[in-house]
Amino acid sequence: MRQRLNTLKKYLRARASSSGALLCLFASLSCLPHAALADEAQLKGVNQEISRQQSQLAAQSKKLTSLQATLKKQEQALAATAREIHDSEQTLSRLEGEIATLTRQQKQLEQQRLGQQELLKELIQAQYKAGSNSELKTWLGEENRSDLDRMTVYSEALAKARAKAIENLAATDTELQLKRHQLSQQQQAQEAEIARLETRQKKLKREQADKKKTAGSIRRQISSDKAYLSELQANEKRLKEELARAAVRARVKMDGLGKLKGRLNWPVKGKILHRYGTNQTGDIHWQGMVISAPNGTTVRAVQDGKVVMSNWLRGYGLMLVIDHGKGDMSLYGYNQTLLKNLGDTLKAGDPIALVGDSGGQTQSGLYFEIRRKGNPTNPLPWLKR
Repeated sequence: MRQRLNTLKKYLRARASSSGALLCLFASLSCLPHAALADEAQLKGVNQEISRQQSQLAAQSKKLTSLQATLKKQEQALAATAREIHDSEQTLSRLEGEIATLTRQQKQLEQQRLGQQELLKELIQAQYKAGSNSELKTWLGEENRSDLDRMTVYSEALAKARAKAIENLAATDTELQLKRHQLSQQQQAQEAEIARLETRQKKLKREQADKKKTAGSIRRQISSDKAYLSELQANEKRLKEELARAAVRARVKMDGLGKLKGRLNWPVKGKILHRYGTNQTGDIHWQGMVISAPNGTTVRAVQDGKVVMSNWLRGYGLMLVIDHGKGDMSLYGYNQTLLKNLGDTLKAGDPIALVGDSGGQTQSGLYFEIRRKGNPTNPLPWLKR
């Protein structure tokens, strides 16, 4: 019996660190008189309480995992919608540029057409006058042969110029008609794209509302310090595993970041919400920095590299990782959507994502981290002051 009780006490000590209720139970158990501990009924009650606590912890863990899976689906759907909105805005910007160009070309053609009409009018008048004068002088016999030949050549030149002017005017009319048709098509495309954009924006708002509810439920699930600490530890472990897999996939032959300390552009401009090394909870510290920025702000690559991860990761939301060579990586988390895919090659300053609050964050911002040979380092000294 005593051996069973000792085993029970060891088990309770192990569970006490993850459950406040079990800690209280262990304290109560230690205070019981030896006679009471020896009682089979008391031992059975303790065992039942342990079983109940285990079931409760398992149910909480299962619920949290289910909520995180729901959040992942919602944020991935939201990211797809946000990407569509971004693409629509890019399309609209392109269409606006094309419409402006076509409008300018149309105005130039209309001015050209007016000039050609005036020229043709003058040529017709000149040809008419030349023809009338020539016929009159010939009929009166007042024109010598050389003057008559000169007038004939002049009339032929006028006729050719008139024909060319008519040809040019017809070509201008055709081109003008084509430009008007193209402009009409582009304007119709613009109107259709605006309608699609409005629909997507409404969809985005619905998805954001659903996501907010799920994120709130997750925060309530991990509201205690111990639960939050456990979740952060698990998140860090998942990140390390993903980066290890990314390092195996990567074959980046670049110079790394070693010579660029203090020369990297900021991935996004904004106030620093959390600094590297500051306390998160318990013995967990921030391994990167969080930069505040509005939803939808463009995130840019700090240096040339290759995308080795572009996915959703629990705790970090939509995360993109760039390998810069020689074991140097930069990480970008909490994004609303990702604009680059696994394997894409990037240049410094390329847009890679849009700022968001994915991963269950309470406000929008960018999680930014630099790792060298797998170890996090303070990113601030690497950025331009």
